[in-house]
Amino acid sequence: MTPTIELRHVDADNWRACADLEVAAGQRDFVSPVARYLCLCHYGDIWQPLAVYAGDEVVGFAMWAVDPGDQSGWIGGLVIDQARQRKGYGRATALALMQRLLKTEGCCSCALSYSPHNAAARALYASLGFVETGAREDDEIVARFSPTDA
Repeated sequence: MTPTIELRHVDADNWRACADLEVAAGQRDFVSPVARYLCLCHYGDIWQPLAVYAGDEVVGFAMWAVDPGDQSGWIGGLVIDQARQRKGYGRATALALMQRLLKTEGCCSCALSYSPHNAAARALYASLGFVETGAREDDEIVARFSPTDA
C-alpha cells in the first residue's frame, strides 16, 4: 500500500526539519545533504524545494525544475529520512512529483538522474516507467518518463 503524502513548499516553518533529514549510511554516496539542496534552490535559478509530509511530520525532501530547453520536468534531490525508508514514501513522492510536473503548463515528460551504483533508485524508477536514455548528467544515468510511452 502506498502511503499518503503531501508535498509542501519549503518555508520558514519547515526548512529545519528538511535540513535534519538523514539517509542511511550506505546511501550517502548517492545523495547530497538536504542543506546543500536547499542552497541550490535558494541561490540557483532553477530548482524549487518541496518538503514531503506524512501527516504533520516531514519525512522527506525533493526538488523539481522545468528545463527551459525542452520543457521536461526534472526531479532532483529526492531524500527520505532513514527512519521512514522502505515504507513506500520514496515511491509515493516520485509519483506525486510526476503528477505535479505533468500538470505544469508545457511540460510533457519527466526526467531524473541517479548513480549507476544505486540499485534501489534504478529499480524504483524503472518500476514507475522511467527509461534510461544513455545520456549522462555529470556521472549519473539520465532516465525519462513520457506518458505517451507508458
